Amino acid sequence: MAMALYLAMAAVALLISGAASAGTTKYTNHTVGDTAGWFFNSTTNKTSADFSAWAAKQTFNLGDYLIFRTITNQTVIQTYNHTTYESCIMDDALDTDTFQYSGGSNEFGQALTISVPLTVEGSQYYFSDADDGEQCQHGMAFEIKVGHGLGLPLSLSQPPPPPYAPPQVPADEGQSPPITLVTSQPNNGGMRAGAGICCLFLLLVVMLSFLQA
Repeated sequence: MAMALYLAMAAVALLISGAASAGTTKYTNHTVGDTAGWFFNSTTNKTSADFSAWAAKQTFNLGDYLIFRTITNQTVIQTYNHTTYESCIMDDALDTDTFQYSGGSNEFGQALTISVPLTVEGSQYYFSDADDGEQCQHGMAFEIKVGHGLGLPLSLSQPPPPPYAPPQVPADEGQSPPITLVTSQPNNGGMRAGAGICCLFLLLVVMLSFLQA
């Protein structure tokens, strides 16, 4: 009886586990705003979609992507800082928690697609700070919460390769090798002494010849 109860409980646990894991079987690309895209009408001060409502209907997990179909008139700011998000600008944001992906170009009206990978679990925020934050203040912003899902794929979990750095060249490379100077002389003192005696003998011979003359 106890064994049958144990097997029944194990079967139920397997069914629950399978149902939970079946909810996330692949990574997803989420097109922000769906077909409406990521746009702002500066004449009417209206966004192309209710982005907060759109985000509330999605399930976001590690390894998913946000796809922003937009134009260069808008920007895409990602931040993990709620204060920055509420301010609608990134002037005082830190480089470690707030990132501008693209947009804000001087070439207005150019079509643009921006892909943002979701690599951190938890809450994160997106907004456009164009027009000094006015677009964000009129709804060009949304918040999401990223779950674990399948975890990060290898393409996103591996750290990027280090930036290229040219090999360091030693300061003396390319110069002639140092010349070793010999400061001591060979031991030829005996030769110098013999030469001196010969010179002295010749000098005596000359002097005697001069006296005899």
